[in-house]
Amino acid sequence: MSNFLDSITGPLNKKSCVYFYFWSLFFFIVLVITFITHIIILFKDYKKLSGHHILSAVVILINLFLAYFVNRLFLTMCNKSLA
Repeated sequence: MSNFLDSITGPLNKKSCVYFYFWSLFFFIVLVITFITHIIILFKDYKKLSGHHILSAVVILINLFLAYFVNRLFLTMCNKSLA
């Protein structure tokens, strides 16, 4: 019974850090695509855009950057703690 509980709640190995690597990579790709999309929209339809549209685009980009940064930070912490 003790081995079973240790396998469920025990420490993970370094291979589990890949989880944070994939999420940081995913959020970075989404951030770049979103940034390019918003730049294209800004130059294409700049007369139709209101302050609300620009503010929401900035908030989306900040959220994506934070998601990328947090996962990258977790990846670094995971790699350093399990080294």
